[in-house]
Amino acid sequence: MTKTEAKERIAKLRTAIDHYRYVYHVLDKSEISDAALDQLKHELYTLELQNPDLITPDSPTQRVGGKVLEKFSKVAHKVPMLSIEDVFTPDEFIGWLDRVKKLTPGEQLDFYMEIKMDGLAMSLIYENGIFVEGSTRGDGMMGEDVTQNLKTIEAIPLKLRVPEEKEIVAFMKRFPDVDEEELRRGLKLKDRIEIRGEAYMSKHVFNELNKIQEKKGEPAYANPRNIAAGSIRQLDPQITYSRHLDFFGYIMFADFGLHKHEEEHELMKLLGVPTNPVNRYGKTVADVEKFRAQVIKDRESYDYWTDGTVININDVALFRSLGVVGKTPRAVVAYKFPAEESTTVVEDVQWFVGRTGSLTPVAVVRPTWIGGTTVSHATLHNMDEVERLGLKIGDTVILVKAGDVIPKITKALTELRPKDARVIHVPKKCPICGSEIIRRDGEVAYVCANRECYAQESQRILHAAVAFNILGLGEKIVERFIEEGLLKTPADIFALKEGEISGLERFGDTSAKKLIAEIEARKEILLSKFIAGLGIRHVGEETAINLANSLGSLQDFVEVSRERLEHVPDVGGVVAESIVEFLSQKQHQKEIQEYLDRGVRIMNPPKIKADERFVGKTFVLTGTLAGMTRDEGKDAVRMRGGTVAGSVSKKTDYVIAGEEAGSKLDKARELGVKIIDEEEFRKLLK
Repeated sequence: MTKTEAKERIAKLRTAIDHYRYVYHVLDKSEISDAALDQLKHELYTLELQNPDLITPDSPTQRVGGKVLEKFSKVAHKVPMLSIEDVFTPDEFIGWLDRVKKLTPGEQLDFYMEIKMDGLAMSLIYENGIFVEGSTRGDGMMGEDVTQNLKTIEAIPLKLRVPEEKEIVAFMKRFPDVDEEELRRGLKLKDRIEIRGEAYMSKHVFNELNKIQEKKGEPAYANPRNIAAGSIRQLDPQITYSRHLDFFGYIMFADFGLHKHEEEHELMKLLGVPTNPVNRYGKTVADVEKFRAQVIKDRESYDYWTDGTVININDVALFRSLGVVGKTPRAVVAYKFPAEESTTVVEDVQWFVGRTGSLTPVAVVRPTWIGGTTVSHATLHNMDEVERLGLKIGDTVILVKAGDVIPKITKALTELRPKDARVIHVPKKCPICGSEIIRRDGEVAYVCANRECYAQESQRILHAAVAFNILGLGEKIVERFIEEGLLKTPADIFALKEGEISGLERFGDTSAKKLIAEIEARKEILLSKFIAGLGIRHVGEETAINLANSLGSLQDFVEVSRERLEHVPDVGGVVAESIVEFLSQKQHQKEIQEYLDRGVRIMNPPKIKADERFVGKTFVLTGTLAGMTRDEGKDAVRMRGGTVAGSVSKKTDYVIAGEEAGSKLDKARELGVKIIDEEEFRKLLK
């Protein structure tokens, strides 16, 4: 920056800072956050430090003021490790709650409120009370086995504790609705128990590590979460041990006769699993807001990083009945802290091409520090957003990092705009293949007209690899295979040959054999996942499931009419048109056939065998069944059109009572609900 430019920038910064100070202190209003204002002050201070002759007495800065592993094996999660929807304001929280209430008319909702730890989600498996397996979240369906590393965390019990009798009595006194027989049966610890929680690095350990880094003359670590993630994925457990990680449990999957999420937390503590002591029960929305406000107030005093609170519907049965939308459970929400803000300068705008050909503008910004990370890019979504912001290259902007989402520009401070600021234009040619850029009628996005554009094919192949869960096929490998002519379409994945790969530079026989074995193992796929993997516009995971369940087979899907599609749940006119357009194109028809020709087996969704004795009926299972597991019994009911509930009510039609049936049996007798034993249940199934 020249002397003239610095002088001009300093003058504009002083004017802007004085304006925001006046608005805040005199008018009692706030146009930008304290964090954003502090960033402007810091920039001014830095410029004046570099140009001390430009400092004036009226400048705002002058105020007085185990064993080493070779690799990690994969672990399939029995229950998917899903993500949680984020909300940031009271209105957004009420919006989430209203959606839940619509699905639970007449229900009295209460909450269990938790700290949202800024750590890593972990799954711990206990068999006969012994810790046998620990894994990362991974993609939610498949994680990595990090058992040896998790064993180095002293907060994680290697053996679950059996509570004392007086503790069990006190627990029952506090939670009288718990099925005591089920609780005592579960406390024998003979069943598989899964506990999920957060592995994290405490602030004091993080600070001590950075002191060591400083003494070594090495760069400081960015934040506790990053170093915790690196520690968990060390092949040498001794390194993990040296990092002194910690752990809090937050949910448990096991049958203890519990009805509330609060009960799960209290029982986890009795079993020897630490839970966050700040977590608590909440009866009303006012309790939720009070809890969040207190956490925001106290967050600096906690010995861990947190980015918000987690609000659960407390009733476990209700929680499960609400199900999942997309990849998030409906009955829980992350109520985050207000978005963190900073100011920076837009230095350029780059355009990226997605798998549908849509161009997305991304701002290249002067690197700035937000929430423990350095940010150098920010999404602009589309050209409409650029115009709404009135943004130009060279503008000073407010950058928001809302939780873990991609940083976003929320405002351009036009009063700081330089004279040489440049207008942002949509490119006339695709930045990847050079083809024409078009805009479809009625749509916001600009798209590359070339359906064979390299960027589109690359993203479509990666999208398919995720759908088939081919873990070894990442972005760099896909790009390399496209460059070598080995991949042109997603279906080409299943035509790859070991000899073709092993001959490439940096690929050997072992890595080639491993990748081909991975691909071969993924040739069988559910119809719903296959449809999702085709990359049809507007068709996500949930829509694909609805299509598969409604249509039943691949043949019915590829021959479906628009009229038939509009009878599929959640498929409206726009989605139906997109599906019909996709299926009518010869290259897509050819691609689907190529999948089949290359040995891909597409499994139809399990069909419900509607049985009038089950359809519309609600069943509750209690006790131990001799000839099948309880899950098998529940699946048998569902496959015949019945519904399974976790507790007995007036709406229950049948209670299936096995051995050691507990209080559910008593409740059924009290309400006059029909009770059948396992033998009668088997007759009913036939």
